[in-house]
Amino acid sequence: MSFVVDTIAGLFAGFLLLRFWMQAQRVRPPMGLAQSIFQLTDWLVHPIRRVIPGFAGYDWASVIATFLVALVSVLIDVLPTFQLSLPALGLLALFRMLQWILYGLMALLVLEAVFSWVNPNAPFAPFIRALNIPILSPIRKLLPPLGGIDFSPMVALILLQVLNRLLSELLPRILLL
Repeated sequence: MSFVVDTIAGLFAGFLLLRFWMQAQRVRPPMGLAQSIFQLTDWLVHPIRRVIPGFAGYDWASVIATFLVALVSVLIDVLPTFQLSLPALGLLALFRMLQWILYGLMALLVLEAVFSWVNPNAPFAPFIRALNIPILSPIRKLLPPLGGIDFSPMVALILLQVLNRLLSELLPRILLL
């Protein structure tokens, strides 16, 4: 049961985070994808947006909705034992949300690599490329393409994996405090 809940929550949170990232980067997705994402997430985002509107050009309602999905997911996971305090549950939800963010960024980088190998002119390729620019630009400044090969996605994936490992190592230590 936990696997099913985590999978469904992770996928839904992925759509919420993609919604936030598209709006933050001001990237227009292909019409079918945009409709799907907004239809899947509007039922949760719109009520939150009435209370917490966008600020500084960011859709904070999507971020808060992601946190709420993480919180429900954590609650379902710990429900049989329920040995955690309320602050610990919130912290676990925050860590889960941060992991989902890292996994989402890794997925975008892998998608860009696949498109570059298989079909760089695919309809979704420019969309994925535009979403990855903020991650890859700083790395490309430090590490330009070598011999025509761009290693920045690989470096970004390694850095995201390191962050994920640090997060995984940090969580038990923080919960023990």
